[in-house]
Amino acid sequence: MTDFAKALQSGASLLRTLPRRNSGVADAHRAVGEWAARYPEVRAQLVVDRRPGTPVVDYDLLLDHPDGGTVALTAPPEDGVPWLIDHSTHWAAGHLVSVNEVDVTIPQALTMLRSLSRRDASPYQEIVDQCLLVEAAGDAGDGDAAGTAPLTAADLQATADEFRRGRGLHDRASTLAWMTEAGMSGERFEAYITEIARRRRFRRDKETELAPGHLAANPGDFARVRAVWATGDEKVTAATPTDLLATLASLGETVTSPGETAVTSYGEAMVTSLRETAVTSLRETAVTFATRWEAELPEALRGAEPGRVVGPVELPDGGFLTGAVLSRSPAAGDAETLAAAGRAAFTGWLAERRAAATVEWHWS
Repeated sequence: MTDFAKALQSGASLLRTLPRRNSGVADAHRAVGEWAARYPEVRAQLVVDRRPGTPVVDYDLLLDHPDGGTVALTAPPEDGVPWLIDHSTHWAAGHLVSVNEVDVTIPQALTMLRSLSRRDASPYQEIVDQCLLVEAAGDAGDGDAAGTAPLTAADLQATADEFRRGRGLHDRASTLAWMTEAGMSGERFEAYITEIARRRRFRRDKETELAPGHLAANPGDFARVRAVWATGDEKVTAATPTDLLATLASLGETVTSPGETAVTSYGEAMVTSLRETAVTSLRETAVTFATRWEAELPEALRGAEPGRVVGPVELPDGGFLTGAVLSRSPAAGDAETLAAAGRAAFTGWLAERRAAATVEWHWS
């Protein structure tokens, strides 16, 4: 028997003894390294393949042939089917991620990405969140005994209209062109919209359910606060809100929102160009004059006493903030406040589910 034949025989035996779990891959590399030291002429390399959706791994041993080229040695210990063939029909071969009991294929993930719009999260987190909503909406049922009404034609139409508006698809021709570009048939588009409508309906119902309790537990977060603040690389200083408004109004022209009312108690002449929600760049300073929920204010202004200037405060990402709370109204139980409390509560509920979820990305 030639030395190469001996290496093949020994290598096959070695492969059959290697640990078959992810946790044993380091041990497998060490075992192959020790084996390869006895057969340096074949320049052995271990190839590890992790099976999608399982902790099982498979191995190939790559050996240099004495006449040139490379020999790949596979020795599956169970049924004799090489992993390359076995994985071609594996249930998870086309899967991208599994979140709890929800499995997402690569085509599904690409379709899902078309409806993602949050700018404060990575695509990975958004996909996981969408999976959690699919799971939760499925658990809630559609028209079940718990009182969830089935989706109506009006629900689907409203979802489709919102989806099209968000992508600038304002007529039939542009919608059909988008569907063609996305490779969607009419049936697939209808199924796609149905899934979005189901998830949104679930979210709306969950927000309504959670809102009263969240508002009762966090009333301070939902006080209505009227405030003005400036952020930028240069410090803005002022002794009083009146001085601050005068300083900001003198820095340059401001883009205003038509129809809004200025806070006249601080001098209409000073704030006429700093209207509700107006934001503008003044020199290197961005100015915001707005009414916000307490929890949505810049951190430095949350809980600040009305009539007192805060800052300049150095911001974590650089630059400075100077601002003042002009007025604050306690939280009320009206529809607008409850809706805001529901959105905040839902964000926390989803974060808890995300933290507890089992997420496995099938990258190999």
